[in-house]
Formats: sequence, structure tokens, C-alpha cells
Amino acid sequence: MGKAKMIRVSSSEFGRELGHYQDVAISEPVIVTSDDDGHECMVAISVEEYKRLKRRDRRAYGVGELPDEIFEAIKDAKMDPRHEHLDALIEDWTR
Repeated sequence: MGKAKMIRVSSSEFGRELGHYQDVAISEPVIVTSDDDGHECMVAISVEEYKRLKRRDRRAYGVGELPDEIFEAIKDAKMDPRHEHLDALIEDWTR
């Protein structure tokens, strides 16, 4: 989805015209605002866009927060032998 201006609609309008805004959300995000104060409260998006965003969802850890099992898995990880030729690139780079 590009940087085009998104449709903004109040929650009451969204509720009244749900079918219409469901159709719109398939091709572009729909921002729903609170009837009380006009603040953005949710965004309706297509299932495909939701799945794309979820695939990018990652957990980042701060120093010292990495769980032991993940630390051990990283420490014990072995490079696929098909990529061993890349070690020469690192050696050249560090000299």
C-alpha cells in the first residue's frame, strides 16, 4: 500500500456503512476515528495486508534480555556448508 491519503471515517459512519468500508479496505486502509474526540482508534485493512505485516512482526531483545534457549541456539548454530566459500570474503574484509 502506498503513501496515498487514507480515508478517514467516524466510528458511527463506519458502523452504518460497514459493507462499503469493508470493500474499500480491501484496496486501501480505512482510518476509523472516535465519535467523541475524533482521534484515530483503529485502521481497517485487507487480510492480505494484515498477513504481510504479521510476517514482518519481530521480537527485539535488549542486551542481557535474550532468553537462554535462543542464546544457546545462536551459539550452537552451524553455517550451511554450501556457504563456506563466504568465509574468504570475511577474512579479506578483516585484514
